[in-house]
Amino acid sequence: MVQAAWEKDVDKRDEIARVGKRGDRWKFLVGGLLILAAVGYLIISGTATGAQFFITVDSLTSDPSYVGQTVRVSGAVDGTTISFDRENLIIEFTMSHIPEKFDNLADALHVSVTDPTASRVPVRVEGQVLPDLLSHEAQAIVTGQMGSDGVFHATELLLKCPSRFEELRPEQIIQAHPPEQES
Repeated sequence: MVQAAWEKDVDKRDEIARVGKRGDRWKFLVGGLLILAAVGYLIISGTATGAQFFITVDSLTSDPSYVGQTVRVSGAVDGTTISFDRENLIIEFTMSHIPEKFDNLADALHVSVTDPTASRVPVRVEGQVLPDLLSHEAQAIVTGQMGSDGVFHATELLLKCPSRFEELRPEQIIQAHPPEQES
C-alpha cells in the first residue's frame, strides 16, 4: 500500500522564511523610526516651551492676555511694601521690573526698586510662611496667575539675594582679612 504525503518544496520553505524575516526587519525599522520621531518631538517641544523660563513685570503688566493664565514672573522686591499676616499666612509685596541688560544684578535690582517709572505689580502669596530672603531689593520669581484685579496671585515664591551671595573680588577679601604681620 502506498501512502500519499504532501510535502512542501524546499525552495518554497526558504522563500517563505525569507519573506517572514524581511517582514520582521520592516517592523523593527518602522518601530525604531517611530520611537526616534517621538523622542525628537519631545526634545523640540520641550525646548520651545522652556525657552523662556519666566516673563518680566513689563510683559505681565502690558499684555492683558496673561490675565488668568499661569505664568512665572521675575522682578525686584520693594521691601517697603512687604506685609505678612501670621494668622492667615498671607504675604503681600510689590515687585518692580528688572532692566533686561545689566552688568551687576545687585545694581539692577537697586535701580529697579528706586526707579519711579519702572513697571510694578502687587503680589499676594497665600499659605506660606515669611521667607528669610524676602527682603528689600531681593530678586523674586513667582509662579501664579494675574488676577483681573491687577494683583498677581502666586502659588510659588522663589527668592534670590545677590548682595548676600555675590563673589568678593580679591582686594575685598584682603581688606576683610588682612594678612598677619610676621614679627
